[in-house]
Order: sequence, then structure tokens, then C-alpha cells
Amino acid sequence: MLDQFRYFLGPSRFRALVLLLVITGGISIFLTFIPGEIAVLLQSALVLIFGVGAAVIVGGRMNNEERLRWLAIIAPALGLFLLGMFFESYRAIFFGGSIGWVIVGLLTFGRARAPMQYREAIKAMRKNNYKEAVDIMTDLIKAEPDVANHYRFRANLLMLWGKYDRARRDYQYIIHAAANDPAALVEGYDGLSGLEMQLGKYDAALEAAKKAYELAPDEWVTAYNVGLLQDRLHHPEQVLEFLGPRLTAHVPDSRHRLLIALYKMRAYARLGDLTAAEAELPHMRHEKGGLNEWQRILASDQAATLRDNFAEDVALADALLQGKTAVSELAPERMPL
Repeated sequence: MLDQFRYFLGPSRFRALVLLLVITGGISIFLTFIPGEIAVLLQSALVLIFGVGAAVIVGGRMNNEERLRWLAIIAPALGLFLLGMFFESYRAIFFGGSIGWVIVGLLTFGRARAPMQYREAIKAMRKNNYKEAVDIMTDLIKAEPDVANHYRFRANLLMLWGKYDRARRDYQYIIHAAANDPAALVEGYDGLSGLEMQLGKYDAALEAAKKAYELAPDEWVTAYNVGLLQDRLHHPEQVLEFLGPRLTAHVPDSRHRLLIALYKMRAYARLGDLTAAEAELPHMRHEKGGLNEWQRILASDQAATLRDNFAEDVALADALLQGKTAVSELAPERMPL
């Protein structure tokens, strides 16, 4: 759960939130040794500061709909909390009302749900009816032409359908229309990179992946994508640069950690350092759960694109773990004749 939350925030925002907690918490602990009403008021103010700061940090990672939903939950509770700070005789009532409103707000507004059209498109996709799924998203885009996420989802469906030119147009639209939205830009470049990779255009894919990385260097997935494409282009030094130990520590799921170890192993082998390559094998063994997850995912009817891109990597990782393939075979150009 903590890893997922850290991934959602990103390294910079997560560090900022921890720092805010340490500072406000430390001062609050110090104030417990000071008698008097003023210390209680200052502690309440610190709670307020932390709450507002946390809301800004976390809210910055949400889309507009999610921000408005949480604002409707938090803003009235915050107002009651402030009233409780200024009206001592009614403090218990206001503080209780603040907590009560949060509970009521969560029950009233609940979790954000995907629009009905997304659910219908997903149902059609699962039946391999990609035309119907795309048509549903096209109708939604006509009704809401300024929502970048609609284009991203339609582009993903077009990718699955094999309509690469149409998917490219959607990703390019996101890039051009989202000039002031870094998160949407990253998604646009990331999607375009995946498309070009699917077509075997690794140089174009790497160019788009680097632009995503420049916009979000603290996001593990942007560095991972660059490292993956450097592997495809046989650039071992750059693979090791982007897939270093700092990145692995921030990757939340086992299946990507498995491939990172594989790409690093192959990079070391291509550089002729078989000792360092062998040292990656224990890391791969630690991610056997990720291997099993990959095998389940690739067996899906909707995983054709993933199979094209990663089936050979997953099979190679399996062969290495079973001892059917030697590490030295990862760089055949360096094997003795």
C-alpha cells in the first residue's frame, strides 16, 4: 500500500509530504511540553498546516474531477475545524462536525467512477469488438472534445485494434493540445513511444520516450521506458545509466523489476562483463512472482501488443532461471568461435 502511494505521488512529492510530516509533527511534540492554551492552539494550527499542505501535494497529482470531489469532502470539514479553533466553547461540536462531514462526504461522493462510456468500451474490448469500443469513445470525444484522457484511451484501443496511424494521430493530438498539462504530455509521449516501439521504429520510440523522461524525470516508468529502448537498440551503457539501482528501488511491481534485471544482465554481457551479468541472476530469481504474472498476462486475448513486445524477453527470463540458457549466450557476438 505504501509503495503504491509513493508511486502515485512520485519521489519528489512523496519526499515533500514526509518532510512536511516530520516538521509539523516535530514541532507539535515539542509543544506538548509547553503548558497553556496557546500551545494547544499552535498544535491545532500545525494540524491545519499539515492538512492543507498534504492536500496541495496529493491534489497536484489528481485530475480536475478528482480534485473537485475531494474539495467537496475536505473544504466544509476544514471550515468547521477553523471555527473550532476560534470558538473554544463550541470546539468539541465543531471538531466532531468536521470529522462527521468527512465520513458523510466519503459515503456521499464515494470513489470516483469511470464514465459509463469507458465501461461500455471496456466490455466491447473484452469481446474483441474493437470497432464498437472505438466508436463509443469517438462519440464521447464529440461530446467532450477537450478531455485529453478520452483521446488517450481511444488511442490505446486503436493500438489493440492495429489501427496505428489513427492511434498516432490521437497521441499527437494529446501532445499538441496539452502544452500546459505536463501529466497529459507525459502520457502522450509515452503512448507515442509505445506505438513506435510496436512498429519496430526504435529510434522514433526512443525520441518520444526521452521527451517523456525530460518532463517527468522522477517517475520510474519514464526512465524504465528509455532503458528498455536502449536495450532494443543495443546501447548497453545507456541501459545501465537509466536502469540503475535507484530506479529499481522505486519500481512497485515485480514483473518490471524482473525485466530490469534481465536488461541489465544483457547490457553487462554485451559489454563483456559476465561477472556483473551473473550477479543479476539472484535479482531475477527474487522476482519469480513477476515471471508468473507476465505469463498470465501474455496468455490473455487482449495481450497481442504485449506479446509482440515482451514475449521473447519473458521466455528468455524463464530460460535463464531454469538454467536452459547461459548468461554468456545473451551476447552471441562476444562468444568465441
